[in-house]
Amino acid sequence: MSEKTLTIQYQEFGSVAEMTPEDQALVAAALDAQKGSYSPYSNFQVGAALRLADGTVVQGANQENAAYPSGLCAERTAMFYAHAHYKDVPFESLAIAGSDHGVLCESPASPCGACRQVMAEYQRKSGKPMSVILVGSKRIRKFWKVDDILPFIFDSLKV
Repeated sequence: MSEKTLTIQYQEFGSVAEMTPEDQALVAAALDAQKGSYSPYSNFQVGAALRLADGTVVQGANQENAAYPSGLCAERTAMFYAHAHYKDVPFESLAIAGSDHGVLCESPASPCGACRQVMAEYQRKSGKPMSVILVGSKRIRKFWKVDDILPFIFDSLKV
């Protein structure tokens, strides 16, 4: 047996004003995307904004359904739309913002495991890292690649 240590690096910002203009715009798009949330059961609105390598920004919002688990997370709505409409354009960065009853959460909302795995597959498909920005009212975290939020990515199927 051997013991291993896993270390990740990320940036933490106290406000969006500390970020690059490009990331500020992506965060604003994620916050705006929350308006498209359909969340009558949880009252938890999630918005996602995905920047593609060509600069295009695609938004997504969580969609709930009475027949749980028939809904879909904001992250996957954005990624699936982007791949369907911009099939050959790699994903560059994804910002995610979550609000509870219309109030932005102090701590950033984290994507579920299924969304992390979908992010990982699109990152692998592009051959380049995709950064992930998690937005909260008190702090914003930026991870340089999906591996930092899903370190042991399921990748037994090679694309």
